[in-house]
Amino acid sequence: MLEARSLTKRYDGQPALQDLSLDLRDNEYLTLLGPSGSGKSTLLRLIAGFDVADRGELLLDGQSLNGVPPHERGIGFVSQGFALFPHMTVFDNVAFGLRYSQRDPVKNEADVRRRVVEMLDLVGLADLGDRMTGQISGGQKQRVALARTLVVNPRVCLLDEPLGALDANLRQRMTVELRRIRKLLGISFMHVTGNELEALSMGDRVVVLDQGRALQVDEPDRVYNRPNSAAVARFLNRYNIFEGKLTDGGGFAFPGGELPLPDSVPTNRDAASYCIRYDRIQVRGMQGAKNGATDAPVPEGSAAASLAQLPARYITSEYSGSAIIYFFRLADEKVVEVEYHLSHRKPDAFTEGDLYTLAWPREEALVYA
Repeated sequence: MLEARSLTKRYDGQPALQDLSLDLRDNEYLTLLGPSGSGKSTLLRLIAGFDVADRGELLLDGQSLNGVPPHERGIGFVSQGFALFPHMTVFDNVAFGLRYSQRDPVKNEADVRRRVVEMLDLVGLADLGDRMTGQISGGQKQRVALARTLVVNPRVCLLDEPLGALDANLRQRMTVELRRIRKLLGISFMHVTGNELEALSMGDRVVVLDQGRALQVDEPDRVYNRPNSAAVARFLNRYNIFEGKLTDGGGFAFPGGELPLPDSVPTNRDAASYCIRYDRIQVRGMQGAKNGATDAPVPEGSAAASLAQLPARYITSEYSGSAIIYFFRLADEKVVEVEYHLSHRKPDAFTEGDLYTLAWPREEALVYA
């Protein structure tokens, strides 16, 4: 439906987007994930028509958007700051685009009221139409901004970090609400975020951006379980990443030790990144450990051959509600994180400063050139 072809945009000579191509499908929720400065908001501004690309083309339903002004594109935009009119009621904010559109404004006030009331009901604000925007909460303002955008029936809705200003509980509720609203209306959403959990939980597909390029465009489970590069794994904030090189003996050497490689990794590469997800690591006891180890040391033999193992000293833990993150320090001072989900069993107790073995199936590791 919406296609970006080789988009390039520079500001003061610095590239914001570099030859970027991607598509937004009909009736799809597409999330864009990346760090600050990766080009996410620039892409939205080009699609909306607020900025003009230096090179490349945008097409909507096969028709070029190059040179088409923003108000004629049929594309809605919800900014991070909501940009509501403080001197207007909630109702009048939502009605603004219907009444004052430069293309086909709605002159019949009964039609305006009907459409605004329907939209306020859809976003859960049916009883707040007469309130001023200064009298409602941040989450309600977010819904007003969304309703104002959707009431004019855009073909595409662009959301620039729409949940960034909300508290954690409200952000979680709005995650569900946005997907529900999109599904009911059948409008394609493109949602920019710097939060990896938000991107994975909301998107039908996820685009990982960095330095103006799309590193991976895939379904959330593929991005999470099989990131196609160490850079993507780093943005997910769920992987321990070791930098080193492949050895002649078929291992991976880094300053903290040497690890066995998965069978699928070619051995004819030099520099490499070795990644293992936090929740794939088990903590095992070692000789001399005082207490807290739930598993015995792994013996030599076939079981050990299938595992990657590293000695590490326990530092501390961090409780996050549904999980605990344990922190361990390797011989080279690198800190390794181990995620333990509390639904599994009673959490382990480790002794600060004691030595343990971090172990995981070697086939669970991802190794990149």
